[in-house]
Amino acid sequence: MSWRTIVIGTRAKLDLQLGYMVVRGERTTKVHISEMSVLIIESTEVSLTSALLAELVSNKIKIIFCDAKRNPCSELLPYYGSYDVSAKIKQQIAWNDKVKGEIGTAIIFNKIIMQSLVLKKLGFDTAEMLDVYAHQLEYRDATNREGHAAKVYFNSIFGQSFTRAEDNVSNSALNYGYSILLSACNREIVANGYLTQIGLIHDNIFNSFNLGSDIMEPLRPFVDFVVHDMLINRELEDFTTEEKHKLLSFLNMDVQIEDKKYVLNYAIKLYCKSVFDAINGNDVSLIKWCKFI
Repeated sequence: MSWRTIVIGTRAKLDLQLGYMVVRGERTTKVHISEMSVLIIESTEVSLTSALLAELVSNKIKIIFCDAKRNPCSELLPYYGSYDVSAKIKQQIAWNDKVKGEIGTAIIFNKIIMQSLVLKKLGFDTAEMLDVYAHQLEYRDATNREGHAAKVYFNSIFGQSFTRAEDNVSNSALNYGYSILLSACNREIVANGYLTQIGLIHDNIFNSFNLGSDIMEPLRPFVDFVVHDMLINRELEDFTTEEKHKLLSFLNMDVQIEDKKYVLNYAIKLYCKSVFDAINGNDVSLIKWCKFI
């Protein structure tokens, strides 16, 4: 089972050798391809061979490239994520709008519930308000309960003056974590043979990842929780390479699906697959939600 998130943050040359990714920098390190789940190229001074890229893609390993400021700026997605990709795309295009709306609404409901759980874990009384918002949710969130919940939620854990539009280390960390989370969901969408562009509720013509943007919503609180923890422990005075590496630990958090424990990075695979099962089977109960332990 692939499980490792590899970050290359300094000048290096990466190539393929007998099933291993070889990292040639100040020292030479080998990582077996079968162990890898995500590869993050954090430095613009890294070079890769096309043979390695082809092998990583064929093994459905997510490859994320960062810009000169070490922020995620792009990712590599394979053309073919599944042997029956043509059938899957036809199926996706034919998804019923009402069913898409029902699944999308369930995703928003679960997101608000997860935010409420974060507030309960951190001891905030405002968790009860989010529970009310969740149960007031209408089809496709016609009354914007998600927006109301977000304001209460973020003001509770990051302070009354906090806004998501502000340029600060908290938002830098959140944006970085969300980018990695989106990439993890995109990886599973493609691996299952679907297009990332066609979403459930997200429908932005300029967004290549509408479906990933939908599916990731209930998973955002895992990032929020780690960012809050780093702030409380004064580990987020700045947002440099060290802080980014600490934040990536959210992918290794233990989470619960039904009555079993999984590492989040693997749980995302199960969750995404279950979303597609729910859409194709017109049964919201098939979704395997990831929950805090």
